Amino acid sequence: MALDYHPKTGTIVICDFSKGFVKPEMVKKRPAVIISPRFRRRNKLCTIVPLSTTPPNPIMKYHCKLEFDEPLPKPYNSPFHWVKGDMLATVSLNRLFLPYKGKNTQGKREYVVKIIKGDDFIKIQKCILYAIGLFRLTNNL
Repeated sequence: MALDYHPKTGTIVICDFSKGFVKPEMVKKRPAVIISPRFRRRNKLCTIVPLSTTPPNPIMKYHCKLEFDEPLPKPYNSPFHWVKGDMLATVSLNRLFLPYKGKNTQGKREYVVKIIKGDDFIKIQKCILYAIGLFRLTNNL
């Protein structure tokens, strides 16, 4: 079920890029990190940076590797994810879902809420700055 609220900055969501994107853009569902805060008068939109379980070749300064203590649910259950800072996107909340864990013993759906904070979030911000050509600002983080 699509999100009806703007998640906190750093939250990992699943983004459905298959609706309206064209290769070489992202064209499938994949994990992403919420980058933008909730802005007033900008309802139902947020900026995300996608994640990949496949290491980029070659690795550039707009990529970084994240390691999760607890993996995301299948099929995104790799212990490592790569930030694709060059694929930044502003998308509708209709494309975003929390990672689905399954049903509990009472049959209720369970979702994973994972928020990236601290040094890992700063690494993501640096990747994005490199990707958009603002690498001089990385010294300020």
